[in-house]
Amino acid sequence: MSRDIIVPKGDEALYDRFHFAQAARASCGLVVCSGQIGTNASGGVPEDPAEEFRNAWRAVERVLKAAELSLDDVLEYTTFHVGLQEHLATFMSVRDEFLSAPWPAWSAIGVSELAVAGGRCEIRVV
Repeated sequence: MSRDIIVPKGDEALYDRFHFAQAARASCGLVVCSGQIGTNASGGVPEDPAEEFRNAWRAVERVLKAAELSLDDVLEYTTFHVGLQEHLATFMSVRDEFLSAPWPAWSAIGVSELAVAGGRCEIRVV
């Protein structure tokens, strides 16, 4: 199976430094996106969890746009949470600002840490 990588403009350094694409499209058209963390413009994690979650969804939107897709095209998403129970209600409220029915499939997984120190959530979509 062939694949095309998707690296949004401005993310070339991430691709070169960490050796991963923000997304990859299979020859059948399916696009699998790497996880997105809701850092702010300076690369830090916002104090407010809701702001972090909004930033993560906006990052997902940016990657999908680079693949000529939108959030309406999401079939499934997996979220990884530090403090899952503590932040789940806030996450779901913010998620509903970005996604709507018909709802995609979803798995929420609690983890001990993410690649960005202090990050509370990472969102990966298909």
